[in-house]
Amino acid sequence: MDRVVSGKSICIDLQGITDRTAEQYRDNVTFLMTKSLDPFRFLLIALSGWMNQQQLQLIDYLREENRVLREQLGQKRLRFNDDQRRQLAAKAKGLGRKVLREVATIVTPETLLAWHRRLIAQKYDGSGKRGCGRPRKSEEIEDLVVRLAEENRSWGYRRIQGALSNLGHEVGRGTIAEILARHGVEPAPERERKTTWKEFLRQHWDLIVAADFFTIEAWTRRGLQRFVILFFMELSTRKVEIAGIASSPSGLWMNQVGRNLTDAVEGLLNGKAYLIHDRDPLFTAEFLSMLGEAGVASVKLPPRSPNLNAYAERFVRTIKESCLERMILFGESGVLNYYYRKAA
Repeated sequence: MDRVVSGKSICIDLQGITDRTAEQYRDNVTFLMTKSLDPFRFLLIALSGWMNQQQLQLIDYLREENRVLREQLGQKRLRFNDDQRRQLAAKAKGLGRKVLREVATIVTPETLLAWHRRLIAQKYDGSGKRGCGRPRKSEEIEDLVVRLAEENRSWGYRRIQGALSNLGHEVGRGTIAEILARHGVEPAPERERKTTWKEFLRQHWDLIVAADFFTIEAWTRRGLQRFVILFFMELSTRKVEIAGIASSPSGLWMNQVGRNLTDAVEGLLNGKAYLIHDRDPLFTAEFLSMLGEAGVASVKLPPRSPNLNAYAERFVRTIKESCLERMILFGESGVLNYYYRKAA
């Protein structure tokens, strides 16, 4: 046997030595190695081993505690808020998938790593700093686009775009379509096929006359007496003409009114094509036939539809509220003089 000890290394030839002798020499080697170590280094190694042992015991306890809590929860799914997910994901990233499979019990390793990737995506997410895109056109331009579309029902987006360009406004076709859609204006093909009652009247105002009756009470020798007044209104100019006043109107009285209206020189209906009236029985068949011979077609309104003759109805309300309800008239001559003076 040869034994050599030099510094911190020891070389021993144990070949051919019995087991008992080998055990004795092993103890001696351990003693010599211990003697060769620095005392401070030995203390540091011992302290590290003790701390590592404490950490292992702490981890074992936490794992056991986690297992007990999981048994208490049973199959109930755990719900995490964003802060809890962020904390777990940050801790899980340093461990790796292999270690997480051994220690993670409340969520899977794939879930933890997915949370971590989401954290990275949120860090570089700039959607909150983005603007809302190009600003909208001014309210003045939007009103102009809607007005052009409503007043020119056959104009498409390109035609409106050209009209705006002539006015010094550069607006794209898609912007015009978006503005009209937001204001409930249909595209040109659908818009062109539809005509509102207001548009129809505006297009035919010069040819339309509205007629209606209203009544007034006046004091006479026989007491309070009712008078019926028939008037006609030109829709284009809102000019009102009193056609007749009678206490007892009849078919003969209406025929005389018809002859006055269709007079070739001073007749109110000269050059007119339509007469709007309600279903009052005083508009007799003979009276309407007389107007038809003069080229004026009768437009009889449906029952209980005063809004279809709105201009005439509004005139009746205005004259009653502004004039008739503020005056007391005496005698038939007083009524005639008052109305014909107003008409003149």
